[in-house]
Amino acid sequence: MDVETARARLESERDRLQGVLSAAGRDTGSAEGLRPDQLPAEQAAETLNRELDTSVEQRVRAELAAVEAALRRLDAGTYGLCEVCGQPIAEERLEARPAARFCVADQAKAERDPRLRSLA
Repeated sequence: MDVETARARLESERDRLQGVLSAAGRDTGSAEGLRPDQLPAEQAAETLNRELDTSVEQRVRAELAAVEAALRRLDAGTYGLCEVCGQPIAEERLEARPAARFCVADQAKAERDPRLRSLA
């Protein structure tokens, strides 16, 4: 994948993720919270929804950080190289996951080995 195509994909993904965060921020900012006159089931549903929103927001923030890190690697000239073995990451993998940091083999190792999970 050429540099300009990679940059366009990453910037598009960054914009999409920022839009998701922005929309989530509007939703959480207007939440009233629990009211004493609510039924316990309603309170539980609202609590669950807030927890799900928080979980989604954390995931989106992590994805956004990965995209921004990929843009920095692109600027540094190391984009598309596995951070573990230094070999090129397959073009198909970069097309599917533009912010990929590892080749398929090293990604699988990172997911299996608890010591490497922070890398994945």
